[in-house]
Amino acid sequence: MPHQVQGVIAAKKGAPVSLEPIEVPDPGPGEVLIRVQACGVCHTDLHYRNGGIGDDFPYLLGHEVAGIVEAVGEDVTNVATGDPVVIAWRAPCGQCRSCLRGRPWYCFDSRNATQRMALVEGTTLSAALGVGGFCEYTLVHALQAVKVAAGTRPEAACLIGCGVMAGYGAAVNTGMVAFGDTVAVIGCGGVGSAAVAGAAIAGARTVIAVDLAPHKLEWAKQFGATHTVNAGECDPVEAIRELTGGLGADLVIDAVGLPQTYRQAFMARDLAGRVVQVGVPPDPAMTVELPLGELFGHGGSLRSSWYGDSLPTRDFPILVDLYSRGRLDLDAFVSETIGIDDVEAAFTKIERSEVLRSVVVF
Repeated sequence: MPHQVQGVIAAKKGAPVSLEPIEVPDPGPGEVLIRVQACGVCHTDLHYRNGGIGDDFPYLLGHEVAGIVEAVGEDVTNVATGDPVVIAWRAPCGQCRSCLRGRPWYCFDSRNATQRMALVEGTTLSAALGVGGFCEYTLVHALQAVKVAAGTRPEAACLIGCGVMAGYGAAVNTGMVAFGDTVAVIGCGGVGSAAVAGAAIAGARTVIAVDLAPHKLEWAKQFGATHTVNAGECDPVEAIRELTGGLGADLVIDAVGLPQTYRQAFMARDLAGRVVQVGVPPDPAMTVELPLGELFGHGGSLRSSWYGDSLPTRDFPILVDLYSRGRLDLDAFVSETIGIDDVEAAFTKIERSEVLRSVVVF
């Protein structure tokens, strides 16, 4: 029997979200019903609301979810009723050409629930990133549910589901930070601060945080930044070079996703240095121009980071373990806890760069 709950809906491009009654089906084969305990308000949800990701409105927003397995469908073996879980928005199928080549983090057939959640009047909803977590219950594919240690604070654990994993993974998985590397992170919101934390944990000797907002640079210090650069007061490329002995950084992470920040990242890397883009472009039609001679002459690599190139079943428990041992301060990412009817106000705070994360608690 469907569960009727309140969900945060983006009905049309650019319009404020609303709280609407929705129906969540019981789980079918390979699906699980999750009782949501906490869901982070991510910039990606704002991109959905603004039409920057797709146009399959209406959307049920929310995707950074920690909760409890309420019920399981047939053939589900990886989790059981009562398990504490964090929801992944990518769930490798294990059968596509990428999975079979041993690269499941690039899975080309990531799994989501087959059944769709819907408004009570019948309109089917598109679940943001295949999750739809701004509601008391949500339905996902069983492979999206990753069991974590019991007792982990949901308000902190939920952030692993997207922003923290994306940033940490951009540094550790995609950027392959090695002990002694120099790293610069452009953009120090939630994802960028997680990249700073990942670089510090991986052993980078220099971690340079770059942003326009002084308070965001202070946030970055909490997560391990050794130096900060206010890009509104100087040329960030020159500043990064100065802080790295005139060489540039071994790894530069663009956690903003704008043409100008990507170009800065490209120009601020050392010879054979790496650039990783993890920031989501607000407009998918944006383009960037780079000097071909520099591209060839500098060598190295330019990579985008899909979800931090993570394997959730491997990486989520590792991040929870780092948190439990005091090495990754997930609590510091939680700027505030809010109710489900405060999501639109939280979007305004994101646009003003006032928070790392607002977290909806149930």
